[in-house]
Parts: sequence; C-alpha cells; structure tokens
Amino acid sequence: MRESLRLETRNSQALKIPKHDNVYTIGDHVEMVYFIESGEVKLVSVSPEGRECMLAIHTSGDIFGELCLSGLGGRLETATAMEDTVVKQVPCGRFLERLSRDSLLEGFVRYLAVRVADQQEVIANLVTVNSEQRLGKTLLQLARKLGKKDPRSVLIKLKISHEELASMVGTTRPRISMFMQRFKNLGLIEMSVEHHLIVRETKLTAYLKTIA
Repeated sequence: MRESLRLETRNSQALKIPKHDNVYTIGDHVEMVYFIESGEVKLVSVSPEGRECMLAIHTSGDIFGELCLSGLGGRLETATAMEDTVVKQVPCGRFLERLSRDSLLEGFVRYLAVRVADQQEVIANLVTVNSEQRLGKTLLQLARKLGKKDPRSVLIKLKISHEELASMVGTTRPRISMFMQRFKNLGLIEMSVEHHLIVRETKLTAYLKTIA
C-alpha cells in the first residue's frame, strides 16, 4: 500500500510542515488522506475541558487522516508535526480509486483492523492497568514503532516530552517524571550522549511482568 501511495502522489506537490505546526485541526472539513514522506506527526484529541490525549504517532511511510472516509464530517483530532515533516495529500475519492485499481482494498481493511486493535488495547490498559505499567507498555510500543536497534537495546531518536507521554498514558507529567526516573534507576531505560532515549526492551518487558 505504501508503494501504491508513493506512485499516486509522485507528481503531487509536497507539503512542508514545520515542527509544531498543524497539518489540520479539530473541526476541519478538508477531505484528504495524508502520506508521510519524512518526519513524524502526532494525532491529539482534546476534551471539552481542554485536556489533551495523544492518540498516535505516525512516521515516514505511514498514512493518517483516513477518518475522512467515514463521512462523519469535521476532523475529530488535530495532526501536528513533531519535527520538520513532509507530507503528500490525496483526496478521499482518489485514495479509494487507487486502492481499488491496485487491488489493495482488502489490505487497507486489514490495516484499519490493526489500528482498531491497537486502540482497543490502549482503552483496555486505561481501565485495567496502573500508570506505571501503562508507561512501560507505551515505551515498548514506541520502541517498536519508532526505535532503531542499538547495541544497548532500542534507541528512539524522536524526542518525546514527559508532557506528551502523560497525554498518551493518561496521567500527570510529575508522575511520568517519577516513573521515568525509577526506570532509569533500575536500568530499564537510559539516555544516550545525544540525549536520545534508549529502551532496554527485554529488561523492561520482564519488569512489567513482575509488577502486573
């Protein structure tokens, strides 16, 4: 599907989104699906009280904004560049035509099913797992999604603030800072010389089992 979208958008103008700028915001009615050529984008929902919840982080090769295909109307989330990002946009109609032409509709349904399963796991964790475990699981998910294998384990170059982790985990920034320090003291995570997060995947997984 990624290669199909690359072909579909090869002659489209690239949109350069500076770090911290929005691709779209809640309520926007632009019916486009977006393909990331480089960079990272976070999707954030905001409650009526103004509390933020980070729904997902997408990186190079990913698509986002596909909820425009639902016919629900305006965007339900805000998409923000986490670093300087380049995206291509495809109108919803063209997107579906391309998938149909390349016999990718079945693959797209599977892709959406995986997204739904991921979101269901997040919801289940919010109800059944404490904050420390949720943070550990989130770090493991980020390592698998964004990390690069490193001799010490998995290195995440993208800088994710404690505030952003708090919005993903569903707790406060001070609690995130406390748990991150505990993880460092236990040797489950560390910071590289370049201030990149290193997740010791095996050790963190084992620790989460002991506190489950």
